[in-house]
Amino acid sequence: MQASDALTIAHGVQMPRLGFGTYKSLPGEVEGAVEYALRVGYRSIDTASLYGNEEGVGAGLRASGVPRSEVFVTTKVWNDEQGFEGTRAALARSLERLGLEYVDLYLVHWPVRAHLEGTWRAMESLLAEGLTRAIGVCNFLPHQLDALLRIAEVPPALDQVEFHPWLQQPQLQMYLAEHDISLEAWAPLMKGRVGEEPSLAAVAARHGVTPAQVAIRWILQQGYMTIPKSVHEERIRENFDVFGFELDDEDMLMIGQADRGQRLGPDPDLYAWE
Repeated sequence: MQASDALTIAHGVQMPRLGFGTYKSLPGEVEGAVEYALRVGYRSIDTASLYGNEEGVGAGLRASGVPRSEVFVTTKVWNDEQGFEGTRAALARSLERLGLEYVDLYLVHWPVRAHLEGTWRAMESLLAEGLTRAIGVCNFLPHQLDALLRIAEVPPALDQVEFHPWLQQPQLQMYLAEHDISLEAWAPLMKGRVGEEPSLAAVAARHGVTPAQVAIRWILQQGYMTIPKSVHEERIRENFDVFGFELDDEDMLMIGQADRGQRLGPDPDLYAWE
C-alpha cells in the first residue's frame, strides 16, 4: 500500500483507506494480530472502548516496531460513557489503556439522542486540545447527522457505518458526499457471509481472487475506507492483498445490484437513539 492509498478526511488529516479492525478480537490474541497486521503493511488500526482490547492493541503496536507517527489509531466512546464529562473521561481512559498520548480519530460509537450535544461539545474540546487529530461518528443516519450538524461547531470528519453489498445505503452515501463527510465501512466481509453472495463469487472467479478480496476492493474503488477484521495470519494477509487487481465497470455494476437493504448489525434508529 502506497501513500496514494490514503484519503484526506476533514481537518486535513490523511487516513489510510484500508484499516485493520479488532472487533471481538480478545485480549491475548489481539496483540499478535495487530503486530502481524502492521508487519504486513496495514497502517490504520481500529478499536473501541467497548471491545475491551485497547491494552492489547497498544501492546501490538509497540511490539511491531512501527513508529507511532506512521500508524493511524482510531478508538470510540461507548454509549454509557457519553455526555460532556463522560466523553472526556472516556478518552483519557482509552489513551491510558492504549499507552498513547493521542489518537488519530475519536468516534462517537452510536447516536444517543439524550447526550448528543454534550458528547459533541466534548469531542470538539478534545480535538482542540490535540488529544485526537480528528473527530467523527459511527452508525449515524442522515436525520441523526442533521441533528448533529445543527449544534456542531466542528462537523464530523467521518461516519463509520455498516456497509457491504447487501447494505449499500444509497441515501446515506449521497448525504455524506453532499456534506463532505467520509464513509468508512464496517462489516465489509458481511460477518463472514461474503461467500453467500453470487456476484462476489462470480467476480472473484473472473479475477482469480477470493470473494472477501472482491468485497474489500469494491469498497475501496468507491472512494471509501474499510476495516476488515481477522486474527488469523493468512486472512490478515489476504485481506490486505487487494491492490494487485481492479474491478471493471461490469464488476462494479453487478455487485451494486446485490443491495438488499439487509442489516447484519443493529438498526441505528432502534439501538440507542430512542
